[in-house]
Amino acid sequence: MSDRRWQEYLRYNLHAEHRRDTPFIQPVVKAMSELVRQFGTHLRLIGLLICAGQAAAFAASSQADEPVRFAIDIAPIFAQHCVRCHSAENEKGKISLATFEDLEEKQYVVAGDPDSSYLIELITAAAGERPKMPQDGKSLSDEQVDLIRRWITEGAKWPDGVTVRKKWRPDKSWWSLQPLSVGRLSESSGHPSGSPATTIDDFILAKLAEQGLTLNPPAGRRTLIRRVTYDLTGLPPLPEEVEAFVNDSDPRAYELLVERLLNSPRYGERWGRHWLDVVRFGESRGFERNEIINDIWPFRDYVIRSLNEDKPIGQLIREHLAGDVFGKDDPDVEVGSAFLVAGPYDDVGNQDPVQAAQIRANTIDEIIRATGEAFLGLTIGCARCHDHKFDPILQRDYYSLYATFAGIRHGSRVVATSQEKATHAAMETPLTQRLDELTKQRDALTRSVMKRAQERVSEHRKRWKRKPTRHQGTEETFSPVEARFVRLVSEGQDADPQNVDSFSVDEFDVWSAEEKPRNVALAVCGAKASGPSRVIEDFPGAYGPQLAIDGKTGARFLATGGHLTIELAKPTRINRVFFSNARGQIQPQQQKFAFVADYRIEVSDDGQNWIEVANGRDRMPVNSAHRDKRLRELEITQAERARSNQLNWQIAAVERTRKAVPPLRTVWVGERSADDAKGPFHVFLGGSPQRKGDPVVPASLSALAGVTPGYRFAEETAEVQRRQALADWIVHPDNPLTPRVLSNRIWQYHFGTGLVDTPSDFGYMGGRPTHPELLDWLAQQLLQGGWRLKVLHKQIMMSRTYRQSSDYRESAAKLDGDSRLLWRFPPRRLSAEEIRDTMLSVSGKLDTQLGGPGFRLYRYLQDNVATYVPLDEHGPETYRRAVYHQNARAARTDLMTEFDQPDCAFSTPRRAETTTPLQALTALNHDFTLDMARALAERLEKNAGDNPMAQVRTAFALCYGRHPHAGEVTECVELIRQVSLAAFCRVMLNTSELIYVE
Repeated sequence: MSDRRWQEYLRYNLHAEHRRDTPFIQPVVKAMSELVRQFGTHLRLIGLLICAGQAAAFAASSQADEPVRFAIDIAPIFAQHCVRCHSAENEKGKISLATFEDLEEKQYVVAGDPDSSYLIELITAAAGERPKMPQDGKSLSDEQVDLIRRWITEGAKWPDGVTVRKKWRPDKSWWSLQPLSVGRLSESSGHPSGSPATTIDDFILAKLAEQGLTLNPPAGRRTLIRRVTYDLTGLPPLPEEVEAFVNDSDPRAYELLVERLLNSPRYGERWGRHWLDVVRFGESRGFERNEIINDIWPFRDYVIRSLNEDKPIGQLIREHLAGDVFGKDDPDVEVGSAFLVAGPYDDVGNQDPVQAAQIRANTIDEIIRATGEAFLGLTIGCARCHDHKFDPILQRDYYSLYATFAGIRHGSRVVATSQEKATHAAMETPLTQRLDELTKQRDALTRSVMKRAQERVSEHRKRWKRKPTRHQGTEETFSPVEARFVRLVSEGQDADPQNVDSFSVDEFDVWSAEEKPRNVALAVCGAKASGPSRVIEDFPGAYGPQLAIDGKTGARFLATGGHLTIELAKPTRINRVFFSNARGQIQPQQQKFAFVADYRIEVSDDGQNWIEVANGRDRMPVNSAHRDKRLRELEITQAERARSNQLNWQIAAVERTRKAVPPLRTVWVGERSADDAKGPFHVFLGGSPQRKGDPVVPASLSALAGVTPGYRFAEETAEVQRRQALADWIVHPDNPLTPRVLSNRIWQYHFGTGLVDTPSDFGYMGGRPTHPELLDWLAQQLLQGGWRLKVLHKQIMMSRTYRQSSDYRESAAKLDGDSRLLWRFPPRRLSAEEIRDTMLSVSGKLDTQLGGPGFRLYRYLQDNVATYVPLDEHGPETYRRAVYHQNARAARTDLMTEFDQPDCAFSTPRRAETTTPLQALTALNHDFTLDMARALAERLEKNAGDNPMAQVRTAFALCYGRHPHAGEVTECVELIRQVSLAAFCRVMLNTSELIYVE
């Protein structure tokens, strides 16, 4: 055994808890410690003495029959076997072994009487059987059971303030929680042992040398420019750019290429997409309603702009967490806090207080998880119901963050400068004041009329002889009349009697006046329905009038113009109509669709001249608001009506003027709720808001308490101050997690896999760094560069490791099949967005407009829930870069979905890369690909004329950045001549070479 191993052995034995506290061994330990201090080089002899001393100590301790000590003898048993399932956070069987109170209250332990203690029954095996507990498959030993029995017999003493906790696998000594180290090289690297590394290649070469591996030769210039251009911009290089680089003799040609691409506005679009993946940016709310969010796109533009400007990533994180604090009245900064509410949001609005509290807890949990994983690489959300089972994150740490974020509410609000707000107020305030004045005059007139009406209400009620309209169905009969047209005209809806424009109808029947009446309004009978209807964006006719005469119920005509007109197939004698908007439903009062309260039925021969044949004015009011409207109409005098009409006209004019005032921009950045932020805050036992545990206050994670200066606030501290402190703590220069996580992400997007292959989990269940020293070196470079990413990009891309070829070597692959040690550059397939952007680029159709509201590759249907129907055809308005697509959660977008574009319902720190038949079928047959093939053919004809050989060479330069081989030219020219140029272009857009980067 080496001296080092003996030192570790002695350190353990001299400091082991159960040995240190044994009375007999104390003098021995003291003496041995002194020997170790004086004779550290002769540890083998000392080790033997220690072993002998321990044996004697245990023998003497056993003979002395010392009393059972809870902390030494009992607590370790509970910690190892029990509290994983039986603790305050996870009370299986409604019992906790973390503290004594629960055991005593439920008589699991009766002090002094083990035979009456249910705990003994649980852990003691009956004849031929296993004990009931523990359920981990490992029964307690006879000695452990005896210790627990003796402890109970001796009074079950449990020291005050002692809580038994399950021990973590890692603790605060876990590698990712340690301060950044100075990277040093091993002897096997060929450098002097312990010498500092100065470049990325030093670390890579050292690790390769340990395995007897070397880097590949440098990649060719055509390969290199294609790799770099896609890496930094997500687009293919132009043919003229390739040729210029290939023929550039300047020694700095490659460096200048990298700098040019880093300064391209396309850089922010490409790397903005990476960051939006990480921060789970989506443009719909998710969950069952999944309503679109039309005003969160400024956050996407903010991310792209920030990256293009090389804003320090530490500053970006601070703005994500507290941009509304740092950037008050500065929209370009304030919009950054949209990160907090960029994830899915359950807006169903459950009225059950218990469920509402749970939904609220789930909402804050989503923010905590996004923050912890994106910036710290920690799965903090796992500590929601109990202390983290694998990482040193306490449940109280989780709820301290809960208290930090408690004031956040999802929603939109005005984001503008102080000057913009002042200008808007100067324009709108006088109009608002005038509107209030006119409204008060109208209300006073209405109250005067209603006062008289109330005095004669019994007289007016005599007019209402029939039952009110019913959602399940309302019928009107009249004297037979011949008509070609029939219409229902609203004079007021039940939800708002003043609203004469909007109402809904699921079926409208028109019955013939004959011996066997027929519903002649059915579409199958040749009838046609018309009338202004609710317009569903990108989905015309979704609630159109024809739905009212299709003979079915469920789908509705939603009127927006106040009437529904039915044109019969031919003039017909009719005498009855029947209409509904909840036919067959038992409780129509729960319908959210408004129905008519007052109406009239009119008929016509020509659709121009109308005759009223029935109305509902003699029906009873459907509600109090409807009754008041009726009374007002009956009681108002001619002079009062004239004055009321004048006031209504003036109010409408002022409202039109006010609406013409350009509104201030609103953005989905969330709102601050002072009530939610008040507290007090508690641990939620088992994650349930209904089971409150110990109180907590806003504070930083205890796992980094010895490494990074933390924060801790009283619960009354302002909500904005809490988030500001959290932001500063996360980007504190002493916080080792944030720069490690960010550097690893940058490395991953350049090489396909991070040095840690679980980029959002640096805990025990995550991956281990392949090059830990390099990771820390990169993190330090990021900090020293002022958190600026472009500096780090350039360092990585200037390395030999990045510039090497991707050539496959079988001998190297046997040792490192995935090239995690980077003996070659790992080839990669383009992402979904890059594939679509590439097709647009090479065909000459790419619209490079920066920013603004996004486009959609789906039809959006909004009712109570949202529906997203993929477009079969993609028009020119969709030819922008894919980063500007309005990505909705749980929405398919055909080509991009097939090529693994992730669902933005979750953070995607690393994208999947699958190979499926649907990818080939979609890329080959989708109308978008066919359109791009035709566009590419037109571009080739324009640039290369009608010469097939020139067309082929131009196509290869555009798509692959290289010249075709002679055989390729021959085959492609033959394809063009036998089929068509468009068919050849279709083939080019479906080749692997187009979508793979080496």
